[in-house]
Amino acid sequence: MKYALIGCGRISKNHIIAAQNNGLEIVGVCDLIPERMEAYPGIKCYTDYKELIKEQNPELISIATESGYHAEIALVCIENGIPVIIEKPIALSMDDANSIINLSEEKGVKVSACHQNRFNIAITELRKAIEAGRFGKLSHASVNIRWNRGRQYYDQASWRGTWEHDGGALMNQCLHGIDLMRWMLGGSIDEVYGVLKKQYHEYIEAEDLGMAVIKLSNGAIGTIEGTVNVYPKNLEETLYIFGENGTVKIGGTSTNNIEVWEFSDENEDDRKNKGLTEQTSNVYGNGHTLLFADMIGAMQDDRKPYVDAYAGRDALELVLAIYKSMKEGVPVKLPLDEFSTMDMKGSI
Repeated sequence: MKYALIGCGRISKNHIIAAQNNGLEIVGVCDLIPERMEAYPGIKCYTDYKELIKEQNPELISIATESGYHAEIALVCIENGIPVIIEKPIALSMDDANSIINLSEEKGVKVSACHQNRFNIAITELRKAIEAGRFGKLSHASVNIRWNRGRQYYDQASWRGTWEHDGGALMNQCLHGIDLMRWMLGGSIDEVYGVLKKQYHEYIEAEDLGMAVIKLSNGAIGTIEGTVNVYPKNLEETLYIFGENGTVKIGGTSTNNIEVWEFSDENEDDRKNKGLTEQTSNVYGNGHTLLFADMIGAMQDDRKPYVDAYAGRDALELVLAIYKSMKEGVPVKLPLDEFSTMDMKGSI
């Protein structure tokens, strides 16, 4: 299968490794900055992704540019009939996310949102427990993303921390954890209340700290704490799920370790899960290879990807609802009508 990568920044290595691990033929990489493509010798380089598409006619493309261009590029790929894996966030506005879904369904083109942590071993075990109803009635959940990003990180790329091309800590660093919590809680979200602050990073537009409370239609409550203000380095990405018959805490740097696993009907598998750890080389975890494999399988079997465009839209919607709540100073009802990171200009 012919594969191409658009965007050769910080996360691109994970996409290339995933493509190689799945035996894809890498026919091209594209970036506006030629020096970034020097990391991939022997692969044809492009500075115009439309030229890449025309010359190579790839069968699968992943998009890993700055977030503000994800939707524009995805729509061109879909229009040309090319399935895409879109790095998170899938877009920066509800309109763009909906356009991706609508066009992909109209053209019959598959789209996967790159929420690779759904493939973590600990997360797959938790999902099995959720789907089996082992928690009973869910009480609440929380996700805590306590990371560090300093001046050097933002100076490396001028788009980071801007409303036009990124958003803040919740949209960039915390979206994987936010996606996992919403997915595990299930049910539709009724109401979101959020608070954002720019505590230390006065040189960016968006938040370096965000907190929110989420009320769901099934009666459960979720809380979010996301920040890049932890001294001196990344501390944790931790997900808690509390139910009447079970409690689970998944921690580590990328929700990759089971720290608490307790159920009233404990079985042999539960005893194996206690203390489960998955070694990772970085905060992105090991899930890209599995996400690519699933997307390839979805294309070959003509089924939906495990993490489809709707999943990407749901995660985006929750963060944008938090943003809107901060801007208006009141709880926000879902589903969310059109809202964009650009609507946040001057709000923090």
